[in-house]
Amino acid sequence: MTELEFDFLRSYLKTRSGLALSAEKRYLIESRLGPVCRRFNLAGLGALVAALKGSRDIALERAVVEAMTTNETFFFRDRTPFDLFRDVLLPEAMARRATQRRLRIWCAAASTGQEPYSLAMMLQDAAARLAGWHVDLVATDLSTEVLEKAKAGLYSHFEVQRGLPVQSLIKHFEQMGEQWRISASLRQMVDYRPLNLLHPFDALGTFDIIYCRNVLIYFDAPTKGDVLARLSASLASDGVLLLGAAETVIGLTEKLVPNAQHRGLYVQAPAAARAPAVRVLPGLPPSDPGLRRVVGL
Repeated sequence: MTELEFDFLRSYLKTRSGLALSAEKRYLIESRLGPVCRRFNLAGLGALVAALKGSRDIALERAVVEAMTTNETFFFRDRTPFDLFRDVLLPEAMARRATQRRLRIWCAAASTGQEPYSLAMMLQDAAARLAGWHVDLVATDLSTEVLEKAKAGLYSHFEVQRGLPVQSLIKHFEQMGEQWRISASLRQMVDYRPLNLLHPFDALGTFDIIYCRNVLIYFDAPTKGDVLARLSASLASDGVLLLGAAETVIGLTEKLVPNAQHRGLYVQAPAAARAPAVRVLPGLPPSDPGLRRVVGL
C-alpha cells in the first residue's frame, strides 16, 4: 500500500464513519481490510482503492467501513453505568415522567447488543414498578452486520461469561448447543436501527436517557463536538447523557455539562435546558414507530 493509497483510505473512512486514524495505524488498515479484499476478489489494497474510486459498489463500501469499526463490548460493561441506571437514572426519570408514564432510552453505537440487552434486563427486573408504562428502548449502530447479530440474540460461552452474572444467564437465556440465546421477551424490547452518528438523527425523536459510550474516542475533536451538539438536541431538557470513562464534553461543546455527582454523566447546560424540546406526545398510538411497549411489563 502506497502513501497515497493509505491517505485515501484514511480520508475515506473519516468521511464515512468519523474514524480518525493516525499515521501509526497503517497496520490496522492492512490487517482489517485484507479479508475484505479476499472476500471481493481484489488483488490487494491498491485494487481496493481503485474499486472505491471507480463505480459505486454499496456492498464493498459498507464492508470497508464495517471492517474498520471496533465492536468491543460485553454485558454490563464497566458495571457503574448500569448500577447508576438501576439506582438513580431510572427512578428519577420515572418521577419526572410520572404524568406521561412514558420513557425513551437510546443506546447509540450498540454493537452486538450487549449494552441494550443489559438495560432491558434491568427494565424487566423493574417490571412491577413499570406496570402501565411505555418504554421505548432504541439501539443503533453503523454496522448492519453487528445489528443482525444483536437482533438474533445469540452469544457464545465466551460472550455470556464477560460481565453477565450467572443468575442473569439462567433467568434470561436459553442454551442452544454451544451458544446461548437471550429470551424472546428481551429481544422484543429493543428496537434496533442502522444509524451513522455522522448523519442527522433528529428523526429518532427526543430521549430521556442516552447511552453513547466508547465511540467518541475514535473521532477527532471537531467531529466529537458536532456529534455532542446533536446529541444535546436529541436529549430532553431534563434528560441525561452517559459517555465512556475516557470521554468528556469539556472543551468540545457548551451545550452539555458534567453532572456534579456522577462521573461520566452529562446534562443540558442551563441555556440549552431552557430551549424548547420536541417531545413524544402522550396521545400518540402505541403503533407509532417512535413508541414501543416493553414486552412483559
